[in-house]
Amino acid sequence: MSTFAKRERLLLADLLETVGPDAETLCEGWRTRDLAAHVIVRERRPDAAGGTLLRQLAPRLEKVMAEYTAKPYEELIQLIRTGPPRFSPFQLKQVDEAANIIEFYVHTEDVRRAQPDWTPRELDPVFQDTLWSRLERAARLMGRGVPTGLVLRRPDGQTVVAHRGTPVVTVTGEPSELLMFAYGRQSAARVELDGDAEAVSRLHDSKQLGI
Repeated sequence: MSTFAKRERLLLADLLETVGPDAETLCEGWRTRDLAAHVIVRERRPDAAGGTLLRQLAPRLEKVMAEYTAKPYEELIQLIRTGPPRFSPFQLKQVDEAANIIEFYVHTEDVRRAQPDWTPRELDPVFQDTLWSRLERAARLMGRGVPTGLVLRRPDGQTVVAHRGTPVVTVTGEPSELLMFAYGRQSAARVELDGDAEAVSRLHDSKQLGI
């Protein structure tokens, strides 16, 4: 049975293939070739992937990223489709679902929403609930550095506190949109922000959202 992570992986690969190696993305400074290389390095090169979080590994990450971006684009697409190496922890369904649902969903939207003719995807309720459960667990990590209090709210009233503080800004939207907002894609997220006008502006423009 296909999993959400596998589905989003294949959607991302198909989309990257369709738009080509030089299309815009929502990731500042990255074209689609760079994003593809990032996805591959993350699950195939743990010796370098830690450079996204550890400053000491950043030079190695930069070197390995450069090696992958220099590969033929078609090869990068195939590596994404086929997934991690045989003995990678990402081969385990539980690990894949835990680590990759958000990763592939957000990066698929990074490509989709950077295109001028993009339209919202219709996501089924089960997938929205799955995204919400992931968001509940990661909200405080993603909101830890923001300059205001931050509450994320579903249309049905379910909420999660991403950052305690005042003044408080409440961001309302479907889980898929709240994820985009919480991952630092504020301008591309279809959400409503409520709170003090200055606080809303500061949160919307903040570079501190995300991991």
